Amino acid sequence: MSGRFPILYIAEADPEEAILSSGVLAHLVEMIPHADFTVVGSAASAPLFADLPRLRRLIVLDKDGRWDWISLWNQVRDTNWGLVVDQRGSNLSGKLRRQRRAVRPASVPGVHWVEEAARAMQLDEIPAPHLFFSPETMAIADSFIPPAALDGPILAIGPGVDWIGKRWPAERYSKLAGVLLAPSGPLAGGRLMIVGEEADRDAAHTIRFAVSRDRVIELQGKLTRLQTAAALRHATLYVGGDSVWTQLAVAANVPTVGVFGPSDDTKRRPWNGIAVRGPRTLDEYRELDPRLNQHIQHMMDLPAERVLKKTLKYLAEMAE
Repeated sequence: MSGRFPILYIAEADPEEAILSSGVLAHLVEMIPHADFTVVGSAASAPLFADLPRLRRLIVLDKDGRWDWISLWNQVRDTNWGLVVDQRGSNLSGKLRRQRRAVRPASVPGVHWVEEAARAMQLDEIPAPHLFFSPETMAIADSFIPPAALDGPILAIGPGVDWIGKRWPAERYSKLAGVLLAPSGPLAGGRLMIVGEEADRDAAHTIRFAVSRDRVIELQGKLTRLQTAAALRHATLYVGGDSVWTQLAVAANVPTVGVFGPSDDTKRRPWNGIAVRGPRTLDEYRELDPRLNQHIQHMMDLPAERVLKKTLKYLAEMAE
């Protein structure tokens, strides 16, 4: 590593949180061109950084037990690090040889996750979430998108979430898509792109009927998350729930509308977009579901009309 500046970046285990903080890592890539990077993440978050420029090593720390941290220590202790950035807020960075360290502080209510990540680095400007894509990743993603689709607008929708309480009904996504892509809509003549896991296929089946079959690009279950983000970079607009798919759209710099219910939009709203809530606050959801883990469809009180109204206003403001 002679002449280089080694940086150790410990990303969050949760992929959504890792994406939200990713702007800090992208900032370091841009500002320190002679830096090499070793990135630590979980099995879910580490692959998101596989295409990071000047990546020297990608380490998976999938569990958070004492022996797992000892194993990580043994892998990184011999390097005299130029900088250690610890987004997990662990004690490891204090025990390593390094010139400087930045440790994520305890979360503060009402402060967005992106802002908190920037505060750990004491940055004056807050970098937006950003993921990097290699030519190979982009080529794989682009192979699933008809070339003709790139000539017009693309509405991307990610219906999948990790808990039924955050799931917005698929038929409401379909209604929204039908209006936006209609001949008189703001995305007239465009394509409908659906992203997610294989498990989201039933929802996708409902949503795709918003337009004719030849205008649908179904990607659920076909791409990795990083490849999905690469595909999303072609989208004109993205709509989805409080999920990793929404944060992938944000990290691909796509204008984003997030549909929120039993989620803290002050911390996880789309950084480059808007969050649309129903009539209840997060505290009101917690009165019914204190741990926010019950098998309840909380999002039924958010009508498609409200999301459509906010989305149309958002598109109009971007066009000004």
